[in-house]
Amino acid sequence: MNIKRLETSRLFHRFAFGPRPGEYAQAIKDGVGPTRTKFLTVPAVDFGASTIKDPEITDLGKRPAPNTPEVVPFAIAMRYQSEQIVLWWLDRMALSDHGLSERMTWFWHGHWATSLQKLNYPLPMFNQNKTLRANSLGSFNTMTKAILNDGALQFWLDGQDSTVKAPNENLGRELMELFVLGVNRYSEDDVKAIARVLTGYQVDRSSGAVTINQKRRDTNPVSLLGQTAIFTGDSLSDFLVARDDCATFIAERLWYRFISSNEVMPASFSAKAGFSNRTIASAVVAMANDPVMSNEKYAMVKSPVEWFIAACRALELVPSQLKTSGQLINYLDKLGQVPFSPPNVGGWPAGEAWLSSATAQYRITFAAWLIKQSNLNALTSIPVESRVLNSADWLGLPEWSARTQSALRSSLGDPEQFALLALCSPEYIVSA
Repeated sequence: MNIKRLETSRLFHRFAFGPRPGEYAQAIKDGVGPTRTKFLTVPAVDFGASTIKDPEITDLGKRPAPNTPEVVPFAIAMRYQSEQIVLWWLDRMALSDHGLSERMTWFWHGHWATSLQKLNYPLPMFNQNKTLRANSLGSFNTMTKAILNDGALQFWLDGQDSTVKAPNENLGRELMELFVLGVNRYSEDDVKAIARVLTGYQVDRSSGAVTINQKRRDTNPVSLLGQTAIFTGDSLSDFLVARDDCATFIAERLWYRFISSNEVMPASFSAKAGFSNRTIASAVVAMANDPVMSNEKYAMVKSPVEWFIAACRALELVPSQLKTSGQLINYLDKLGQVPFSPPNVGGWPAGEAWLSSATAQYRITFAAWLIKQSNLNALTSIPVESRVLNSADWLGLPEWSARTQSALRSSLGDPEQFALLALCSPEYIVSA
């Protein structure tokens, strides 16, 4: 396999959401180094993303009493706003010029996994998404402090129910295990101690506003991970994020989501050293420059949203403009992944979890639905005699296997069938 093409393909499909027509071929001409620099340099303005207006997401207030006239309009508004934030984010993914910022927001959504299914109210989820985006490549410590004061996460993990008389362990346990330190890097005594630190938070569910009720807060010293102190939310973040386990854990999560969900992270993986100052961008730059980026064995299965957005970019489609938004969300739901609705606090699965006979059929039906809404200009503009090989450039792939080339050759007279075979091919579903 051509390593230059492989590494360029990985930049497009792992550090963004796939190329638009012509971008991959241009990147091959530019070279890996300049292309990598372009991906890692955040522009002052993302003109593609700036064309997308924020939806009007409002505080819908307390749910009306059952069987009152207000129930139906409330339910309609709730459903409409919930759909709007999903379409808004999918549009940002599909239309952004700088894919890394949106890709990192997607990564952190799966990391600080919070679901609309429990919260119900769209406004706190919408605000959390903006917090993740604002901090997606910044200071992890700043992000941790912001998320500890995020109403959606607090409610999702029952933080509003934690009081000095009855500390709730959910938020503190997940903060250490899934968000900052990792599994087996704390004790049960540490869970009890951190639960006491995180008492007193109260959440307005509909708006997501967070306050701290000092009467419900435990202000006594606790012994946490070998240090005894009176912690606040901010000092707790400082303490946890500064630990070496935090650098190891975030490097592990980057490895798992960007490099391989099957292979164990090697000690030499440079993202940990890149994260030494807890700046996310530095870790991402180190990862993008690591030799593993050119190692063929580190293949990754695209998640349903990643596959869908890459297809939209290739087909020049805008998610919110597809026929019936309900049908779009239904397809994503059948494939098992809808933004703002991770299945649990651990986020979505990875790797072979996305590969099954059922999802294969759903993906084919979904792809056919998308293709019918595209003019396929990018594909049909490739001369028929070179279409099989050059369609790999269209989709940003290193190469087609002999088997896929054979299938594509059999569909040269039918662009829709050709596109369907390409978008559902092993090479496109799995990022080489």
